[in-house]
Amino acid sequence: MEGIKDTIFKFLRLEKLVDNLSGYLETRLELFKIEVREDVARVMAQALTVTAIILLSILFLLFFSVGLAHFLNDFLNKPYAGYWIVAGIYGVPCIVLLIFRKEISLKFEHYMTKLMKRKEK
Repeated sequence: MEGIKDTIFKFLRLEKLVDNLSGYLETRLELFKIEVREDVARVMAQALTVTAIILLSILFLLFFSVGLAHFLNDFLNKPYAGYWIVAGIYGVPCIVLLIFRKEISLKFEHYMTKLMKRKEK
């Protein structure tokens, strides 16, 4: 039975076609692996960069806030008023975001959906 099958494959030259097809699939798989590695490396590099920028921005904001609070303390001649003013500067937007968080979330979700649809085209 095997002999007949081999004879038919050789007769129809399917053996070479099967070899070429399997080689093609192996090559495509390797290409896919390389592309995935490149994409992962790109995403990791971007994540690291964004993390560093966020960390440095937070540190800048922290030291700027403390400096502004000290300046306001000296300007107002009160030992605590500057800290309360700076806390209020951060507290008011926080309260506004808490009150309107659902509306803001829906608008952001709608914007992101529209942006993703535009990228698909």
